[in-house]
Amino acid sequence: MIAVKSLDVQTIRKDFPILGRRINGRPLVYLDNAATSQKPVQVIDAISAYYGLYNANVHRGLHTLSEEATVAFEEAREKVARFIGASDPSCLVFTRNTTESINLVAYGWARKNLKPGDVIVVSHLEHHSNLIPWQMVARDTGATVRFILLTPEGTFDMDSLDEALQDGARLVSVSQMSNALGTINPVEEVARRAHEAGALVLVDGAQGAPHLKTDIRAMGCDFYAFSAHKMCGPTGIGALYGHPALLESMEPFLGGGDMISHVWFDRATWNEVPYKFEAGTPDIAGAIGFGAAVDYLNALDMEAVCDHEQELTAYAVNALSEVEGIRIYGPKDTRLRGGVISFNLEGVHPHDVSQILDSEGVAIRAGHHCCEPLMRLMEVPGTARASFYLYNTYEESDALVQALHSVRKVFHHVASGRPLP
Repeated sequence: MIAVKSLDVQTIRKDFPILGRRINGRPLVYLDNAATSQKPVQVIDAISAYYGLYNANVHRGLHTLSEEATVAFEEAREKVARFIGASDPSCLVFTRNTTESINLVAYGWARKNLKPGDVIVVSHLEHHSNLIPWQMVARDTGATVRFILLTPEGTFDMDSLDEALQDGARLVSVSQMSNALGTINPVEEVARRAHEAGALVLVDGAQGAPHLKTDIRAMGCDFYAFSAHKMCGPTGIGALYGHPALLESMEPFLGGGDMISHVWFDRATWNEVPYKFEAGTPDIAGAIGFGAAVDYLNALDMEAVCDHEQELTAYAVNALSEVEGIRIYGPKDTRLRGGVISFNLEGVHPHDVSQILDSEGVAIRAGHHCCEPLMRLMEVPGTARASFYLYNTYEESDALVQALHSVRKVFHHVASGRPLP
């Protein structure tokens, strides 16, 4: 048996100032990490140091502050590239987030290369950010969107992938891990089959990069999109990895400063990759914070992070299953899911669950989680979602369970017409 790597969670928690807050008189239990993670002091300090000590624009100045900012900005690019296993940092484009990264591919590659009869393959698990851009591309190019179907437990039906890849598949775009169900998808096998069919592969790593040890070379993808804010970094900064030849062939997504080589009144030539895709002043502080977040995660070891979350999730699933009237969605085998648990309580709307849990200091998410078509397949208006990260504890899982018992108690009294005690 392989030993589970361990995290010193209590020491880690001291790095996150917000975890010392009290909400409605109770200690904060933050279980909305799939939406955004909290930030350690190491990231906060790195951003503050940039603004306080060497704030300047990058790539354009010969003075000391600009040179220092440029070095820090490009060092961050190198760190982020290494974090996902990319050997060449020039293949990593800074964007605002995963959504913009996917749209960059949609506009820069798909609109240029797809035509009527071509096929884009996505899955029924996808976030709107990995569905709507392809709907728009299909509308504008005449291509078709096909779907990988799901098993009853919310995993990929791989036979349906093979069917979707037949006759014209040019691009497969799937999530590494589902934000709605926590399903860890077999992206390596998807990439292998897609390439055999002649299709390119984009992996949405918004949930994968923060929680799983990621190596894009082993994964075999052509594009990889992810965000800083879900992995201890700041909001407003993300990245797109692209195969060098593909990035060279693509059109710029935005026009303006820094993405040019030369400009005339009637034409322009483009800067080299990755700057061709980074028009205007970038989020310099965000990139530096992104680099600091990667340093933080590397120091912990991503295998240890993944082991902790899966152990905690298995514990939570078992404890939650004892709550009266609960239905938990997603794979029953917790080795096939990350730290996300979507559930509903019989007779209680997920928004009501979330509000009552907040009164107990427990922060979760409720709604369709930007996966409205998936919710329709599941025949629910939405779910309540608890999502764990490296700083969450077994005691917080217990607090979630106790708070859900309070939800049941509230609605039992409401149903009986008796006043609450």
